[in-house]
Amino acid sequence: MSAWLTLLALLPLTLAINPGVKVVLTDKGLEYGRKIGMASLQKKLNTITVPDLSGSQRVSRIGRVKYSLTGIRIVSLGLPESGLGLVPGTGVSLSIGNAFLNLHGNWRVRYKFIKDSGSFDLGINGLTITTSIAIKSDETGRPAVSSVNCVTDLGSAKVKFHGGASWLYNLFRSYVNKALRNAIQKQICPLVANAITDMNPQLKTLNVLAKVDKDAEIEYSLVESPAISKSCIDFSLKGEFYNIGAHQEPPFSATPFSLPPQINNMLYIGISSFTPNSAGFVYNKTGVLSLYVTDDMIPSISPIRLNTRTFGVFIPQIAQRFPGLMMKLLVKSTKQPIITFEPNNVTLQATGTVTAYAIQPNTTLSPLFVLNMEASVSARMYVTGMKLAGTLTLNKIQMTLGTSNVGDFQVKTLDNIFTIVLKLAVIPIVNVQLGRGYPLPSLGKMNLVNTQLQVLKDYMLIGTDVLFTG
Repeated sequence: MSAWLTLLALLPLTLAINPGVKVVLTDKGLEYGRKIGMASLQKKLNTITVPDLSGSQRVSRIGRVKYSLTGIRIVSLGLPESGLGLVPGTGVSLSIGNAFLNLHGNWRVRYKFIKDSGSFDLGINGLTITTSIAIKSDETGRPAVSSVNCVTDLGSAKVKFHGGASWLYNLFRSYVNKALRNAIQKQICPLVANAITDMNPQLKTLNVLAKVDKDAEIEYSLVESPAISKSCIDFSLKGEFYNIGAHQEPPFSATPFSLPPQINNMLYIGISSFTPNSAGFVYNKTGVLSLYVTDDMIPSISPIRLNTRTFGVFIPQIAQRFPGLMMKLLVKSTKQPIITFEPNNVTLQATGTVTAYAIQPNTTLSPLFVLNMEASVSARMYVTGMKLAGTLTLNKIQMTLGTSNVGDFQVKTLDNIFTIVLKLAVIPIVNVQLGRGYPLPSLGKMNLVNTQLQVLKDYMLIGTDVLFTG
């Protein structure tokens, strides 16, 4: 229960914008949360303490009888029936029925010159508890939960005395029964409220700003109130990459999307193309989408070498003017990459330049030419741990001449060379980064199990069950 209530209240509302990420919590997820919550609540209710009670009662035709009840403790407590429900458009309801509570203690009585003592057992059956759970944001921008409208009914209660004279303790039996019931009833709703507010420290573990690397983080803030229906909860997260410490909105916004009805898993996460495209905007803006490629990055078995001899076969001027030199390539993005989602297909379109240099004996670089490049790349996405990761595969490239310091040449003749360079040197390095993954929304010790990912039109859908440990 506590785990899923966290998800209901992810963050305070921000400006009404379209989400980049959507999450759906199903009945199956709520049932798992209920089991966790009941175990936690039962531990809390087991801390019920009844203080020593003492007093006197005037009995008709007899006089005043003084009594005391001490050493009262819980022997057993059970919550066999419970339900966690959704109130459409409102929140979450918790109901507990047919609960039972058994206590044991000692009694002592004094009537005139008569003293007597013994022990007693109090059994309460048919205990019911109902409460609503309110969700709001706290001053730190994180969610906080609280109990409202708590009502408890102790059902039937029976006290049984042991030891002593029955005629004596029967004089105050009804009063003791009432006093014990009142003492217990006063504690139940506060303890329920405490059990619910005890979730708040866990709520503070929510990765509101999930760090990706030294350059980027992802914001998972709720952009509108959760949409609560009878069977599930739909809520919308910003799902946007930002440069750490310098949040800047991209020149595009998320477009609306909706998730189809799902029932097989506890949780469904929809990630629209806006989220990875916002990553492309950040990384292009920070200038990290550039890479120097040198010959030692090309596998030794490759016949293509980054030197003026290889390139001189296609551009004779290079071999003539820069004989016997090694070369270096600067592959650099000139625009943010564009990611599109189509059924079973993730495609990345990259625009950039390739600048070729000859490395002089004194290590200075002599620029040879600059090529404009358009590349199409396919991505395979997968979930690893609490992260979304991927690998890229080069589909095709198209190159045109930008500038040349070695005269005119046929760019098309270099397509095979640069295709090999990208496949053998550039793509593997990018895949290492993608393999590290990007954090998904999470809290505490949350693990995803039975996870499946499918690519649909304009978004990816992750269906998963969840396991909380610790």
